Amino acid sequence: MLNVLSAGIKTVFMDYRPLQVQLSNLIPLGGDIVRLPFRTGSIKSLSCLHVLEHVGLGRYGDPIDPAGSQRAAAELQRVLATGGRLFLSVPVGRERVCFNAHRVFEPSTVRGLFQGLELTSFSLVDDAGRFHEEISPEAVDLLDYGCGCFELVKTRE
Repeated sequence: MLNVLSAGIKTVFMDYRPLQVQLSNLIPLGGDIVRLPFRTGSIKSLSCLHVLEHVGLGRYGDPIDPAGSQRAAAELQRVLATGGRLFLSVPVGRERVCFNAHRVFEPSTVRGLFQGLELTSFSLVDDAGRFHEEISPEAVDLLDYGCGCFELVKTRE
C-alpha cells in the first residue's frame, strides 16, 4: 500500500519501530505517537490505522500507560491542520482491554477521544467480516469485535 501511495505523493510513514525500506517519495521515520515530531496544525491528511488500540499496552516495546490511547488521540489532534482529515481505524464492539494485545472501543469512546474533530463518515467491518459503508456508529451496539473506520475533520483550531 505504501509503495502505491508514495508513487504518486510524498508520504511520511512513522512507526515506533522504523520501517527499513527505500522508496521514492516515502520518508520512513521512527517515533512515538504520543510525541509526534511535527508542528502543531501542520498536517492536512493523517492516517492512523490499527495503532491507537495498542498505545500504552507495552506490546511493541512502548511504556505501559493506561492513558496511552488518550495521549495519542490528543497528539493526533494537535498536529492535524484546520480543515485536515484524520482517517482512523480501531477495533469496535464490546469495550474492553485485552492486555497486552489491544483495546476494543465503543464508537462513543472514540468520539470522546476526538472531541475537537467532526465525524464525517463511519464504516464498519462486522463480526462476520461483512463491510458496511457509511452507517451510523450506533450500529456497533451489538458487536463483540469489529473494525470501525472513522473519517474525522478538524473544523476549528
